[in-house]
Amino acid sequence: MELHLHRLDYTQVGVTSQKTMRLLPALGKKTTQKVAIADHDGVVTCFGMKKGEAVPVFKTLPGAKVARMDLGGAVGTPQEKIFVCSGSQVRGFTKKGKQFLIFEANLTESINALHVSGADLFVCASYIYNHYCDCKDQDYFLSGDKINDITCLSSEKLPHLIPVLACQDRVIRVLQGSELSYDIEVPSPPSVLELFNKDGGEEVLYGTTDGKIGLVQIGDCDAATKWEIENEKRKGGILCIDTYDIIGDGVNDILVGRDDGAVEVYGFDSSREPSLRFEHVLTESVTSIQGGCVGKESYDEVLTATYTGWVTGLTSEPQRAEAVQGDEIKMSKETQSKIEALSAELEQLQVKVLQGREQYQQSSQSSTAVSAVPVFSINDKFTLCQDDASYSLTLEVPTAIDNLLLQSDVPIDLLDVDKNSAVVSHSECDSQQPNGNYLLATYRCQANTTRLDLKVRSIEGQYGTLQAYVTPRLQPKTCQVRQYQIKPLSLHQRTHSIDPDRPMNQLSLVGQFSFAEIHSWVVFCLPEVPEKTPAGESVTFYFHNTFLGTQIETTYCKGEGHFKSDNISTISILRDVLSKEATKKKINLNISYDINDDSVSHTLQMIHPKLEYQLVLEKKVQLIDALKELQVHEGNADFLIPEYRSILDESDKLLEEYKKQPARLERLYGMITDLLIDKFKFKGRNVRTKVSSMLEILEHYDLNSLLDFFSEP
Repeated sequence: MELHLHRLDYTQVGVTSQKTMRLLPALGKKTTQKVAIADHDGVVTCFGMKKGEAVPVFKTLPGAKVARMDLGGAVGTPQEKIFVCSGSQVRGFTKKGKQFLIFEANLTESINALHVSGADLFVCASYIYNHYCDCKDQDYFLSGDKINDITCLSSEKLPHLIPVLACQDRVIRVLQGSELSYDIEVPSPPSVLELFNKDGGEEVLYGTTDGKIGLVQIGDCDAATKWEIENEKRKGGILCIDTYDIIGDGVNDILVGRDDGAVEVYGFDSSREPSLRFEHVLTESVTSIQGGCVGKESYDEVLTATYTGWVTGLTSEPQRAEAVQGDEIKMSKETQSKIEALSAELEQLQVKVLQGREQYQQSSQSSTAVSAVPVFSINDKFTLCQDDASYSLTLEVPTAIDNLLLQSDVPIDLLDVDKNSAVVSHSECDSQQPNGNYLLATYRCQANTTRLDLKVRSIEGQYGTLQAYVTPRLQPKTCQVRQYQIKPLSLHQRTHSIDPDRPMNQLSLVGQFSFAEIHSWVVFCLPEVPEKTPAGESVTFYFHNTFLGTQIETTYCKGEGHFKSDNISTISILRDVLSKEATKKKINLNISYDINDDSVSHTLQMIHPKLEYQLVLEKKVQLIDALKELQVHEGNADFLIPEYRSILDESDKLLEEYKKQPARLERLYGMITDLLIDKFKFKGRNVRTKVSSMLEILEHYDLNSLLDFFSEP
């Protein structure tokens, strides 16, 4: 079933956070609904549409940044009361804008997730969950990792509300009172939760930071995953989900907003499996999404709010095509009046801008002038992509970006990004100086660019800081700096379990250190570890390497730590970094290790398919120019053997793939070299003189020859 929706921009407020726009219930069937939206200026705005114009219902005074919004009301009545959270405070407004509630939760951290159900209020800060009933404390729970979102199950079948938390450690936690009932393992960190059926039920939709969508059915003692949609096209992470029957087949569809601006509608066929029915791409991240009727009666639409505060509708109302006479387009009177009104508004704004510039120039040249630095917010995200073992850096600014400077004191590669239209230029770096630069790159942006997507790839064992200097097109010129830590084991990702049958090497530490100290060292070494020290006396984390597929098991407590990995180089990096961190705090460590020689051949066999593929790709790319020359000389490629003809046919694809993987072969050679050095380092031998012999074997690569070389005494 085809779905045709047309875009309409309604209004713009300030910069918005995730899930801060809601549609108030309609007064009658198919009547238009009011829109409530809150922004970083602390302003809550409610408006409706009349004759194509946004008419305000109410607008509150500015205040603290609003982090979330939810609707509530007495059970069994329309949920039309508006609740917003700012800092540790929750405020409630009626649909006409009267404030009826100010509740101070007295939390040490700001509230970042909110759910309202009747007299029950559920709030979450970074690690803390609190339940209040009639503003009185009921339940409390401390999560093992950051809480990203909350929802609650309620139905006639359930004797009480069941809170469900989406947590950063790839777990959805189901609570009962103040206790953890059970948790649900999901493949990536869940960023948003939504009830599949708003009228009650036991099914919860989740979206993840890497763009996956799933549905889980919550039971009394466990949960079942009903389906999951993979992110095969590597779209952005999920920021918001809603359910609404936009297709009109009597079944609720799934509306999805992503952080790369993609808006999607998933419908259901007879097999009850979701399939993509509609997609539209906005220029900035979609922070909120709702299904309803806003612009015109009887026409459903998908309403979105973006990072910079644009409220946009994708409506099912057919758009009238303008009549064409000759080379001229004959517009309706309604369209003409709209264009005239917009032109007049544009002229007024241009006059205001000129007046403002003149006033600024005059005031800046006076003797009492004080320079005021323009303040702007940056929405940034630095995440590890499992598919290609690279880091994705996304920077989004409310105004146009003039340029971006990237600086790194650690070796990293910049990878091509199709969506990035900025012009990049590299500067020479002197990495030999103390705190020297390994990367200096400037991105010059085109006009009206508010978002930049970059990709970088790091080398494990080399750690430091990547800095981004963002300069927008504002006067006077100003710049903000964002810092991102490149960790020693930066290509590792948290996982729920590891393969116990692999040959493992072990590193053990014993010393006079606290649980918090060794946890801080693990946070320094590995990504996706919660900064807060875990509850309990000991903790175990599992990781896998997104590039090679090797694994780590970390178990530690006060005075003791054990690290296992099937890659000797990983153990070597951990030993060097952990001993360095302990030395900084003047803590003596008793370090012991147990090396399994079988792990070396195991790691080489894991590298083998990647190395073989890369060598074949490089050979094919080297042949392309010569084969094209032969083809031009002979007039066709019929005389070539099938293998060479296929290289010519796929030449564009091969070159594009090779371009996207700079230095991939050198990286693999470097890993094998490190493996050789680390193997013999643990035996007390320096084998750097054997590296040249190993590189000769790699030039004429054969796995058995390489295994024989490594097994030599």
